[in-house]
Amino acid sequence: MFRDITFANPQLFWLLLILPLALLWYFFKRKEEMASLKISSIKGFAIPSILPKLKPLLFILRLLALAAIITALARPQTEDISTRTKTTKGIDIVMAIDVSSSMLARDLKPNRLAALKEVAADFIRQRPNDRIGVVAYAGESYTKTPITSDKSIVLNALKEITYGQLTDGTAIGMGLATSVNRLKESKAISKVIILLTDGVNNAGFIEPQTAANLAVEFDIKTYTIGLGTNGNALTPVAHNADNSFRYGMRQVEIDEALLKDIAKVTGGQYFRATDNEKLEEIYDEINKLEKTEVEEFKYYKYEEKFRPWILLAGVILLLEWLLRNTLFRSFI
Repeated sequence: MFRDITFANPQLFWLLLILPLALLWYFFKRKEEMASLKISSIKGFAIPSILPKLKPLLFILRLLALAAIITALARPQTEDISTRTKTTKGIDIVMAIDVSSSMLARDLKPNRLAALKEVAADFIRQRPNDRIGVVAYAGESYTKTPITSDKSIVLNALKEITYGQLTDGTAIGMGLATSVNRLKESKAISKVIILLTDGVNNAGFIEPQTAANLAVEFDIKTYTIGLGTNGNALTPVAHNADNSFRYGMRQVEIDEALLKDIAKVTGGQYFRATDNEKLEEIYDEINKLEKTEVEEFKYYKYEEKFRPWILLAGVILLLEWLLRNTLFRSFI
């Protein structure tokens, strides 16, 4: 009966303390009112009924009715809460992803690109109130998907990113410039680029410093991530006859000085991901650094449930009145 029930005036339940006190008073008073009479025989007074012994039932019914009334006064009610959210400070984010052949290196499991896609997908799911776009770059760059609030589109675009869609190479300046181009018209309070690479800028016709200056001009913050282990990694070094990659150990070379400079100039931060766990930690850190302010509105709808208790009290009092004026009439 009390499941999902709250009470508007729970303090009134203190009145229930009256019930045991009233019960004690009744039995002491009844004992005092019972007169004793000594006679030689009680055959003439014998009543073939147990009704006199059940007389206290009438008082108990009154107490039950009182308990029901107190419960009704406490105002039992059910509560329905509906929530609406309003994004007060939205963030537009572009993820610039290196898809050069070195991203197939196996120092991350199963390889750098696959590990990145998995972690990036989790990051996207954790940003329900932001618009996100994806830029892919290697020797050149292109927009995989413009900024959108439809996360299913972004996740599908991320899933479709593979090596071989672009000329091989690492055009960091091109990837950054294309990302800036996607965000420069944005009206969002905060604009962010997350640029990831595992190499050194060796392609493209836009210098990374030039692209960084463009990001500054349009007030776009850039977080840069260098991906790759320290030392050597099992990396594609040539093609086999069937066009599959031949792997060999190569020194991991990341232009950390450049990535740090881009991050510093634009107001972001540089991170180094040497394994899967570190990559996850970096995206978690960026997720915490770039918080979207969301205003939440809660609407409360109450449904009063005191009426059944009033009805129950009325039924009990009616029953008590009927018993008092019928079965127990001769003993009152």
